Amino acid sequence: MDLVIRDTRVVDGTGGASYRADVAVAGGRIAAIHREGDGRRPGGSRVLNAHGLALAPGFIDMHAHSDLALLRDPGHEAKAAQGVTLEVVGQDGLSYAPVDDRTLAEVRTQITGWNGDGHDIDFTWRSVGEYLDRLDHGFGGKGIAVNAAYLVPQGSVRMLAVGWERRAATAEETGRMKRLVAEGLEQGAVGLSSGLTYTPGMYATDAELTELCRVVARYGGYYCPHHRSYGADALRAYEEMVTLTREAGCALHLAHAVMNFDVNKGRAPELLGLLDTALAAGADISLDTYPYTPGCTTLVAMLPSWAGEGGPEAVLARLRDDATAERIRRAVEVEGADGCHGVPIDWDTVEISGVADPGLADHVGRSVARCARERGEEPWRTARRLLIEDRLGSTILQHVGHEENVRTIMRHPVHTGGSDGILHGEKPHPRAYGTFPQYLGRYARELGVLPLEECVAHLTSRPAARLRLPDRGVIRPGFRADLVLFDPETVAAGATFEAPRTLPTGIPYVLIDGRFVMEDGRRTDVLAGRAVRRTPVG
Repeated sequence: MDLVIRDTRVVDGTGGASYRADVAVAGGRIAAIHREGDGRRPGGSRVLNAHGLALAPGFIDMHAHSDLALLRDPGHEAKAAQGVTLEVVGQDGLSYAPVDDRTLAEVRTQITGWNGDGHDIDFTWRSVGEYLDRLDHGFGGKGIAVNAAYLVPQGSVRMLAVGWERRAATAEETGRMKRLVAEGLEQGAVGLSSGLTYTPGMYATDAELTELCRVVARYGGYYCPHHRSYGADALRAYEEMVTLTREAGCALHLAHAVMNFDVNKGRAPELLGLLDTALAAGADISLDTYPYTPGCTTLVAMLPSWAGEGGPEAVLARLRDDATAERIRRAVEVEGADGCHGVPIDWDTVEISGVADPGLADHVGRSVARCARERGEEPWRTARRLLIEDRLGSTILQHVGHEENVRTIMRHPVHTGGSDGILHGEKPHPRAYGTFPQYLGRYARELGVLPLEECVAHLTSRPAARLRLPDRGVIRPGFRADLVLFDPETVAAGATFEAPRTLPTGIPYVLIDGRFVMEDGRRTDVLAGRAVRRTPVG
């Protein structure tokens, strides 16, 4: 054997009771599991005494925004140190493939707040397959820090086929979008994502989305929507996604399935009741959440959908025009813009977490309301000026969540873990560095919201099943040796809102394909990650 992990508590990812065993690894896969009484214990080139540590399958981050970080940072400790061995990127309907020269420039501007403007990235790809190949051959052909799967982003597809017009797609445009989605799936994408509070994806009708989901279903993928509201119309928005995917015969995975804003306090059971009814009727549904109450997005996302028509430069032109900017202000502050989930914005809840222009760094860590008070001006004036001067590149935390909703949803049997981690910005959300140890330490050990074995299943086998990965997510002979060793008594998220880039504690070893990417709590130079492509139907 290449490696024997001796005397460890195996939490195998199934949700069943943990047990003590030796686990042997050879050729990048789990070769044997030796329990007490099984006979002669296996030997290996290396034996790691893991007494006091739990061994779990590698954690799968079902909602990640590492699309460029994987090509920018070979260490990628934000995820490797958490025990994440696979991330799903291409989220919220906006990413960098498929694109052409025009739409690449547009999407780079639109999601600067998520990933930076990409000036340090050589965008040699245009198709989904070319992006996945680039991941495989990152950093001089060595690979990337962790594995990555990709969702075809519906907003980026709509940019290519329709542009930034706020209207229904024509039959010809819908046909082109269907072909682009099919090509992405054929090239290895695992499904389709949408950002239905982000332009231009939010301009899509349900009929258009249903047609795209029919394509996804044909390839055995899944639809992952950031749906039309997490606020005033949240339940109706969830029901909309359930209905259209049932009609399309497509699996549904609800992205960051939260119930936010005051209108939804204590209403998580209503969401779960809706899902249980659909599941009982035969729907294929799963969801992910992060174990925190604030959300994170871009400041420009708060604007009404009509303000985004025409693309980023058109947005900036509208903000510079006093009369149009006043219309935007009224939509955001009085009416409740669709970009802010139909709820009038409370600027005290909107904290600036990152800016593209270093000259605006004094805003970071403060709410828009506080920045406005310090300048003796109204909050909209501050927000408008920041949007213009930062060219839409500002990122925010939005403090609108409810702890009881977070706990209730994470208990559901179809729940999985997703960080929704934006790594860019001076003060990112701590979920980017802390989601998985936060589940294990705070919610499993300290609060007892989930038993440890069940918590690990939510982070491993359940997402692997959604991704249709036949040899990941469970500790079993023949499965890939993507493994995490952690101390159940001490594992904890180090990241806080004050120090969001602090690494976790209690996760000393992480392996991908049997190679140590974390050893003795430190990142090695191993680049064992690769693109994980869709498993073909049949």
